[in-house]
Amino acid sequence: MNRPQIRLARRRLCFSLGLGLTAAFVPALAMASTDAWPAKPIRFIVPYAPGGLPDTVARVLSQQLTQRLGKPVVVDNRPGANGVVAAQALMTSPADGYTFLVTDGSMMSINPAIFKNLSYEPKRDFVPVSLAARSPLFLAVNARVPADSLNDFVALAKSRSGALNYGSSGIGSTHHLSMEALKTALKLDIKHVPFRGSGQSVPALIGDQVQVVFAALPSLSGFVKSGQVKILGTNSLKRSALAPKIPAISEVVPGYDFAVTVGLLAAKGTSDAVVQKMANAVSEAVKMPEVVSQFHVAGIEPVGGSSADYAKVIADEAARYAQTIKVAHVVAE
Repeated sequence: MNRPQIRLARRRLCFSLGLGLTAAFVPALAMASTDAWPAKPIRFIVPYAPGGLPDTVARVLSQQLTQRLGKPVVVDNRPGANGVVAAQALMTSPADGYTFLVTDGSMMSINPAIFKNLSYEPKRDFVPVSLAARSPLFLAVNARVPADSLNDFVALAKSRSGALNYGSSGIGSTHHLSMEALKTALKLDIKHVPFRGSGQSVPALIGDQVQVVFAALPSLSGFVKSGQVKILGTNSLKRSALAPKIPAISEVVPGYDFAVTVGLLAAKGTSDAVVQKMANAVSEAVKMPEVVSQFHVAGIEPVGGSSADYAKVIADEAARYAQTIKVAHVVAE
């Protein structure tokens, strides 16, 4: 073998050894990276402006998780385009466990059934991390409506078919779809008046522009105390810890469950170990008395749980909403 051939053989040997060392080193590096997580600040992307339900959950959790994880957890509000802006922000971030989306069920379960050509696909682009919280909506009527229970209201609506109006926080909102599902189940004819959020629909209820709404408890409690509103039921599967004396609509309509859910999502490709660590951290955080207290004031129930738990919730929600949207012929504006 001449000298050029010897040099070539040596290069090939060194290259092969290098590949072997790299192959052995990469898994070890990944494991070390996971073990060290978190090694830098974590970002919570919220698809709405400050003050909404997901924003509240994100901010309460960020305080608790900053203490638990030893690294800052910052909230980054990215409103716009029905969640698409926030979805794109997550999808274009590295799948390294340092960026999470904190969102409600609209992005995962409602948008795919209403909007065509979404730029994201929940199962393809995101990994469920943990269902952090749930916020039940309450069925409320103007105090002048002669109904003191859900059964009373159903009887009234049937006797005045087409004469009653209900307000919602907008077409395709949980408030809207909760009522459409109720109408379908009980064969009611109640006209829809969409508003831009509960900030408009609840005052419309007080002013008798509409006779019934679904709304979060904090939006209603003051009017209940003043005698202007009566609450007849809640849209969660079971009675809410926020108001345990109020019946669940499922007691009349079995299986009825349209409470708003808020959870964490990671970008596809995020390490399973990191997803599990964050799920565990969230599940522990929402048990803390100070978190429970802050949640309850805002009309929120703490949940927690694994990635698999949250994935099932999303799938179940998507099926319910898709059916409701189809039957009610809901079309996005």
